[in-house]
Amino acid sequence: MHAIGYTQHLPLDDPHGLVDFELPQPTPHAHDLLVQVTAVSVNPVDLAVRGNHDPLDPQHPTVIGWDAYGTVAAVGNAVTLFHPGDLVFYAGSFKRPGSNSEYQLVDERLVGHAPTKLTPAQSAAMPLTSLTAWEALFEQLGIDPHADNHGQTLLVINGAGGVGSVATQLAHWAGLTVIATASRPETSAWTQDHGSDAVVNHREDLVPQVRELGHQYVDYVLELSNLNQHWDEIVDLIKPSGHIVSITGSDTPIDLRALKDKRATFAWEWMYTKSYFETPDMISQHQILEEIRQLLDDGTLRSTLTQTIQPINAENLMAAHKLVGSHHMMGKVVLQK
Repeated sequence: MHAIGYTQHLPLDDPHGLVDFELPQPTPHAHDLLVQVTAVSVNPVDLAVRGNHDPLDPQHPTVIGWDAYGTVAAVGNAVTLFHPGDLVFYAGSFKRPGSNSEYQLVDERLVGHAPTKLTPAQSAAMPLTSLTAWEALFEQLGIDPHADNHGQTLLVINGAGGVGSVATQLAHWAGLTVIATASRPETSAWTQDHGSDAVVNHREDLVPQVRELGHQYVDYVLELSNLNQHWDEIVDLIKPSGHIVSITGSDTPIDLRALKDKRATFAWEWMYTKSYFETPDMISQHQILEEIRQLLDDGTLRSTLTQTIQPINAENLMAAHKLVGSHHMMGKVVLQK
């Protein structure tokens, strides 16, 4: 089968950074689905993994890629959720070969039935960002999407990014007042078009901007950009007993003691935790994607696809990586067969 991978950690603009090659088609076992991949999306994590310094095997290219839409070609003997021929979408696991290949093995508990009213590219754009946003909002922040959240306020730092573009929509659906950050006219317009009630500029001090909107504090903060840069602002703005979640990590330690007087809660979100540690609740990602599918099909949630490139090959995947690496892209880029 055809696959795309790399044997060296090369710069994004190096023409040898990714290569086309052939691999044996894998065989599904236990809870595995063998998926024939139709479309894949690129996320910042792809670039981060390519840029790390983990040892590589020059004889066996590393295949990455998280976000895929495809058709179930075969199933393992323990599979109960899917059948051959089913159309699916998913973000996969951090520990297994990725979606940049003609066929991929993925655990059924990480997979959802694909939306029926979206194109393959529109569907492929959504799994990783939707799972991250859902887990951050409804698991780590503890928001109940089906409760009356009127009057509750969420600050989304980097509302126009991949996760932010889904989080603003989900939070709006859950009934929260959503304040998102952006820094350019086009990104401000994008995030307002995707569920935010107000926009503030993250290149300026967030505290006076949020307070000018009439909010002394916010109930929740979803940090998607630069935790160290915004930590003091977050500490100032979070409501007593409020909740904060970050997906970005921190270059230097953050001062959690600064939250003590407010008794605020801080949590991390990493979409791969459940699959990486094979946690007992791993199947919740299947359940989340089933809900996301319904929200996409009924129009409550909109795909964040903005660019499609065909076909799936190393040259086009390199171009997609450069787009994401420019840090100026809105929405998602997808490669499709």
